[in-house]
Amino acid sequence: MTARKPDIFMWAQMRSMLNEADEMRGRFFELRKGKATPTWEPPADVIETATELLVLVALPGVDPNTAEAAIQNGELIVGGTRRLPESLRTARIHRMELPYGRFERRIALPPGRYDAVKREAADGCLLIRLHKTERT
Repeated sequence: MTARKPDIFMWAQMRSMLNEADEMRGRFFELRKGKATPTWEPPADVIETATELLVLVALPGVDPNTAEAAIQNGELIVGGTRRLPESLRTARIHRMELPYGRFERRIALPPGRYDAVKREAADGCLLIRLHKTERT
């Protein structure tokens, strides 16, 4: 059995992680089926409590009142536009990693019934609260 060289192994691991990160970044700007304009998908967390489902969507700079959030066919659909601040429109950009433009995220919901969709800002994210109701 041959011993692994730690520096070669670490380099291979790092390269693999960089490739995976590049693929994830590329998915931000894919043209979605049925969409006329490109959209990107913000990352999201879904957390369930006894009384509600919390959906935290990473959307820094997006006003919760301008974001769309609706339940349709067992999915939460979150959409809107992340705009470049007006003061930066004429600035020279040296690096831009945060996506701007139209976004849409479809999140399959756990089985259940929800009677309210409330949006609020929470630490640079859009927090969507779905109140759980009893099955009838």
